[in-house]
Amino acid sequence: MDFNLSTILNFSAILIMFYCLYLALSLKSSIPGGMVGKQWNFLTILVTLFTLGFLTTPFFDQLPEDILRLVVSLIFLFGAIYVVVTVRLIFNIIRELTE
Repeated sequence: MDFNLSTILNFSAILIMFYCLYLALSLKSSIPGGMVGKQWNFLTILVTLFTLGFLTTPFFDQLPEDILRLVVSLIFLFGAIYVVVTVRLIFNIIRELTE
């Protein structure tokens, strides 16, 4: 494996995702139940999927092109879902705080 800028960026992203996963799991006990709790659980699942997806990035040069395109497409799809869940979670928290 060549250590170039791309490799350094990939490993940095993987470390950041592990940190995000740690934060999501450690905050779980502080999150109330209900709608916010359900969205947080789903957010944690998405962070776990992202972390697993990011772990595949160092092996992209070894994957067949069709599998590589599928993995990247899935990361984009779950990224879009992650953004929707995050925005809805923030919206619901703000709505709860202003009522």
